[in-house]
Amino acid sequence: MIEARKVTKKFDGTAVIKDVSAQFDKGITNLIIGQSGSGKTVLMKCLVGLHEVDNGSVYFDEENFTKMGWKKRKSLRQKVGMLFQGGALFDSMNVEQNVMFPLDLYWDSSYEEKLERVNFCLMKVDLEGVNNKMPGELSGGMVKRVAIARAIALNPQYLFCDEPNSGLDPINSKRIDKLIYDLTVEFNMTTIINTHDMNSVMEIGYNVAFIYEGMLWWTGTKDEILETQNDELNDFIYTNEAIKRLKNIK
Repeated sequence: MIEARKVTKKFDGTAVIKDVSAQFDKGITNLIIGQSGSGKTVLMKCLVGLHEVDNGSVYFDEENFTKMGWKKRKSLRQKVGMLFQGGALFDSMNVEQNVMFPLDLYWDSSYEEKLERVNFCLMKVDLEGVNNKMPGELSGGMVKRVAIARAIALNPQYLFCDEPNSGLDPINSKRIDKLIYDLTVEFNMTTIINTHDMNSVMEIGYNVAFIYEGMLWWTGTKDEILETQNDELNDFIYTNEAIKRLKNIK
């Protein structure tokens, strides 16, 4: 579990995140949604430690991450996997080297042991046998799956996904959603996904936090979101024609 307690983050004296308290549970997909500029990306960066909070605290399973020293943070970060927008693979490394990169940083193991883990992770994302391919040889969906394999290489307890469906067609987007959900359940991870994709919300939004103008404006499930009377949330979600049709069917 990850918890934000009254988190505030300012830039140049202006609060971008304002007194946000939210809980993200283990074993389910937790989604942060909101308009561009709402603060959802800043909130995620505060949770993962890429931004230091100005007020409040972030807890990882009751441990106060905000007050941790450098050594303890480094130890905790070995339990964190990160899926960056666009995949962020190293262009000069092949697939095997990309997935092995975090293992080289943190594992004091033989190459054979690391390779076994790499192949296991590639199997989990249905990419066996692509070890020697370069990122430029991969489709967009394959790049995201390699990035997921790299994110789970250290068997993390916590997984952060920044716009995992960005740039993907609907079929690959759905595949990535299912993959992230299945891995979350199988490994009982605390997974937090930053997205504006309402299809993802309806597919895997088991815990949804809506950020509006830097504030936590609504929380609920993918089922509850269709019945909300929250005007700002409705303005956000019903710009999507597919969601409009789904509500009419219900």
